[in-house]
Amino acid sequence: QVQLVESGGGLVKPGASLRLTCAASGFRFSAYSMNWVRQAPGEGLEWVSTISKDGENKYYPESLEGRFTISRDNAGNTVTLHITDLKFEDTARYYCTYGPAETQPRSRGTQVTVSA
Repeated sequence: QVQLVESGGGLVKPGASLRLTCAASGFRFSAYSMNWVRQAPGEGLEWVSTISKDGENKYYPESLEGRFTISRDNAGNTVTLHITDLKFEDTARYYCTYGPAETQPRSRGTQVTVSA
């Protein structure tokens, strides 16, 4: 069955960097675009990034462009989100999804907490 397992979150100080990884299995990874979304405490889901099937095209909301970088490894069935200069408002649970960007996450996610 489909499995998406996120890792790499943690408790960090403002200005730090993190690399989140999603390991995918149970579907043909290279046939789907992949997304990262996040949910802050008490908030709805926020789209963070999308990468095309071949990794050539990457998309971010304007508000996050510059600090977030998405990449993928189709041989290893992983998608990565590199976040730099972390801010308090980046505190959220981060999830990966596949297919359309509006797909609801069904995995556990990984928690990122930015605190001084």
